[in-house]
Parts: sequence; structure tokens; C-alpha cells
Amino acid sequence: MISRFFKLSHKHFYLPPLGQRIVKTAVAVFLCLVFYRLRGYRGETMSAEAAITAIICMQPYVEDTKEYSLNRLAGTLIGAVWGFLFLLIMPIFPALGQNPFTLYPLMGLGVLISLYSAVAIRKPDTSSLAAIVFVCVVIAYPDIEHPLDQAFHRVLDVLVGTAIAVGVNIFRLPRVKQRNKVFFVRTKDLASDQLSQIPSAVLFRLNYLYNDGAKVCLMSEHAPAFFMSQMTGVSLSVPMIVMDGAGIYDANENVYLSTVTLPPDSSRWLMKRLDTLGISYFIYTVHKNRNCIYHRGRMTDAEAVVYQRLKRSPYRQYLDDDRFAPEDIVYIKVVTAGGQAARIEKALASSLAHRGLRTVIRPQAGLPDGTSLYIYAANANMAHAQERLMRLLEKKEPGLQATDVFSEHGYQSEHDAVHLLHTLGNSYEPFRPFFWIDPENEKDPRRFR
Repeated sequence: MISRFFKLSHKHFYLPPLGQRIVKTAVAVFLCLVFYRLRGYRGETMSAEAAITAIICMQPYVEDTKEYSLNRLAGTLIGAVWGFLFLLIMPIFPALGQNPFTLYPLMGLGVLISLYSAVAIRKPDTSSLAAIVFVCVVIAYPDIEHPLDQAFHRVLDVLVGTAIAVGVNIFRLPRVKQRNKVFFVRTKDLASDQLSQIPSAVLFRLNYLYNDGAKVCLMSEHAPAFFMSQMTGVSLSVPMIVMDGAGIYDANENVYLSTVTLPPDSSRWLMKRLDTLGISYFIYTVHKNRNCIYHRGRMTDAEAVVYQRLKRSPYRQYLDDDRFAPEDIVYIKVVTAGGQAARIEKALASSLAHRGLRTVIRPQAGLPDGTSLYIYAANANMAHAQERLMRLLEKKEPGLQATDVFSEHGYQSEHDAVHLLHTLGNSYEPFRPFFWIDPENEKDPRRFR
């Protein structure tokens, strides 16, 4: 996510918002210290293990905290058990513990066994913790009178820290809704490709954000059909950016608020050039708020595969005639297989720039080893579309700010997509202490939920 930690202007200097995880971690450590203080611990006797556990286990979401807590508990038990056995066995051979040249290798062997035990039970993430706990249990040998108490208290400290971390994370702290922000999310971070089913958990979380008042703009490389067939019943709070920035589409009203078409002279030249090269292609137009798609040339096998799948959508209008105006063309798409897209792009490259055109090559969903060459107007891109949309929105609601919430690697799994929307949710409702004054929204009676 693109974050702006500091915003400096001639009027204001803004610090970053205080993250909820930071506050909750501090609260959890405070409660751990209070717990042991009430039990009579202080100074050198104060246990740090519970506080350290709380810090490690505190995660942005309760689900993650549970996972970390269970892993930490498993690692602690492994290390404590082997540490306890070490303290029981060593007195049987007192000579081994009197010489550091024999004692320390045995401790190293105990670390090895602790690490291997964690791996053997298929919890490799806990192996380092198991080794740490083992060392903490045995480090004071031979000055340990009650080995069972040493191991027991170590496990108890971890349980206390874990319980406090989970309890604090479940508690919902006061938050502020960032109603003056527009969050931009790419559809390629929410689904694997344009033909894939959007995970239900992703749709549920997205719908929750919309219903909660978050201004979320979906940015798609494709026409609106990509999402519309799966967004039934969802009321988008902000128009979508579609066609890789060439269009702004209001899904609630089924209208295009803005389109960037190919320059008419460039459209005519490009079609003539493709016809001369013997290349068939699809023409995507917007006419009277309808996305109309035409095909020119002899349809190839690769195009036929794509056409048979995409034409089923009621949101795509495939037409068999040539009744379109060059000024309505939003982009031209060439579907290829076997890496031909790059060769076609190279053949056109020398003339595209000065004709105000740009090209993009993407994998073609539903076609193994297939790629598609997209040709847009040079100024039809996501960055310009964001600027156009913000200008439209600010006419009704001045002072809006744009925030990108992007995944670094695109869609990897349903979990990652949901996590991305959780990140957006935390940006939309960051924690604010009750004494916090927002200079841009201090009079809003809805500041605290």
C-alpha cells in the first residue's frame, strides 16, 4: 500500500495515524506487568516472558493472533519439556555438569533436539522458539533447585501473555471513519483473472466496506463485465475505473461517466495497418453507454476460444457488422498464441507514439499460452483515470484524498485478497485516542463509532 507518513504543507504538519496494533500491544504489555505486580513480583523477580509473548502474539487481526499464539504455545511446550528432562537427567551424572566443556555441548545437543522436535511434528515455525525456551529453562544450571517449578513457570508465563494478547486483540478500540478518502483497489488483486469466480469471502468483505460507508473504487484492466456479473446486489459507493483507465463506469446507473477514445485518424490508420498485415482483431467501443465489440478479419482459433467464452456474458454486446464510428473506439485487442503479440507490437512500434497510442501485452485468460495485445490512446491509463475521477467526485464533495491499496504481487490466494481488504478497512477506520483532534474533521459528530 502506498502510505504517506508525513504530509507537509504551508498550513499543517500531519503525523501518521496511531496504528491500532501499536496501541493494543502497549495495552497488553501494561496488563502483563500489572498482573505480575498484583502477584507480588517486582524488580529482578518480575517476569518478562509474558510481556514478550504478548508482543509477539499481537497481530493485526484476531485470526493471526490465534495462529501465532498456538504456535508460540507449541514451541514453549517443546522447549519446556526438553528443558525439564535435561534438569532431571543432569543430577544423575553430576560430573557432566561441573565442567563447562561437557555442560555446554550437552546444552547445544538439547537445542538441536528441541529444533528437530518442532520440525518433526510439522511445526517448523516454532522451532526457534522451542530452542529459546529450552535455553531459558536450563541456562542457570546447576544453580536450579526445583527443575519442575522452573519449567512450569516458564509455560505459565507464556500462557498469561498469550491469553492477554488474544483478549486485548478481540476488544474493539474506538475508531474514526475516513470519509474524506477514496481508496483505489485493483481487481487483479481480488481475483486471478477476468474469467475467475471472485472468492465469496472477498465479495463479503468488499460489500461490508461499501455498506459501512467506505469510498472504494475498483480499478479493472477489462470492461465492466469482469465484475458486474458477480456484483449483483452490491451497491458500489464510487464509480469504477475500467478498460485500463480508458473508461469511468457508474455501475449503479449503468452509465459511462468518461471515456478516452483513440484519436479518429489514428484509429483509421491502425485498422488499415492491421488489415494490411493480415491480422484479425476485436474493436471495443462505447456508444450510448453500451460496450459494443466488433471483430474484423478472419477469426483465428485463439480468437474463437476467447469469443465463445466471453460472448455468454449479458454485459458484453458482440456485433457482427461494421456500423461503428472511429471516434467511438476505446481500444483494439489482438488475441494471439505462442508469443505472437510481441512481434505484432514490434511491427507497430515505430508509428504508435507519434499517433498518440500505447500498447500493453497481457496473458489471455482461458487460452493456454495465449496473450493479447491491447492498443489504447496514450493518455488512457490508470493514473489519468484516477485524476479524472477525483475531479468528478470533488465537484460534489470537496477535499477528498486518493489512497492506493495495492498488492505488491497481485492476486496470490483468497487469503491474501481478504487480507488486502482488511488493510483497507484499517486505513478507513484507524484507531484514534479520545484526545485526538483531527484538524480536517474535528467538528464531525460521527468521528467516533
